[in-house]
Amino acid sequence: MRIIDISRDILTTPVYPGDPEPKIHRFEEMKKGADCNLTALCMCLHNATHIDAPNHFVENGGTTETLELERFVGDCTVIEAPAGPIYGDFIDNNVPEGCERVIIKGRGKAYFSENGAFALASLGVKLVGTDSNSVGTQGAQTGPHRAFLGADIPLLEGLNLEDVTPGNYFLVAPPLKIGGVEAAPTRAILISDYLFWSKK
Repeated sequence: MRIIDISRDILTTPVYPGDPEPKIHRFEEMKKGADCNLTALCMCLHNATHIDAPNHFVENGGTTETLELERFVGDCTVIEAPAGPIYGDFIDNNVPEGCERVIIKGRGKAYFSENGAFALASLGVKLVGTDSNSVGTQGAQTGPHRAFLGADIPLLEGLNLEDVTPGNYFLVAPPLKIGGVEAAPTRAILISDYLFWSKK
């Protein structure tokens, strides 16, 4: 099976402007005479490749541990988008009927307008992903996030799609189990030729 790692590294990926930088603290190091290596990580849950749950922008919305894992495992379609805002007409013209999970490849420069987000949400998709650090853009985050998260559609942000050709894949990207929070890191992969994957 061909596995494509579409995750970004937590420590080296630039953070969203204003978010705290990730830091590691080495409590024990074998090179300093300890019996083992022991490391702690301090980070924003929205750094690098991560999942947004409804609670990120929806008061009393579901947190990451409440999300159905089935949303993060299954058929998906990677669609290329130009830099700039994604409007409803782009969704109408580029998202095939019946897509369950849609991932946008925009080289980190495509983002959803509010009406583009509502257009995609109205199709009943299970998940939306992007290689941008957010589905929105600075100064216009609330509308796109609420369009998706208000429809209980989790978001997979901060992907690395450099080696991915647009098309159909099998996605595996469950969030880490962290109770009561609005986001969680994930190690996301695409599988292009898995034996038990039935293409539609």
